[in-house]
Amino acid sequence: MRSGRLETWLTSSSGRSLAFVSNTARAVVVLMNDDDDPGEHAVDPGASGSSSGFVLENGQHDAYPDADTLPLADALRVVDHILASGAPPEDVEWSVDR
Repeated sequence: MRSGRLETWLTSSSGRSLAFVSNTARAVVVLMNDDDDPGEHAVDPGASGSSSGFVLENGQHDAYPDADTLPLADALRVVDHILASGAPPEDVEWSVDR
């Protein structure tokens, strides 16, 4: 696996944030209304297993169930849709963490 930190945060002028963390194969996509909001994350309910290699900016190494992540191409499509329209695509399921 390639090394490096693959974490990106985008914040709108309204305070809403989009987080994207990848291990180059899968990615976590999180939407939050503000800094105190636990938010919601895109899920892949049919996925099984788990993936490691998610390295955060603070150096923390995380692993997530694959059901709580998306394949990289799908995650990039979700981010693109959110940036273009301001809302998640309707064909993606989300888990509310609030």
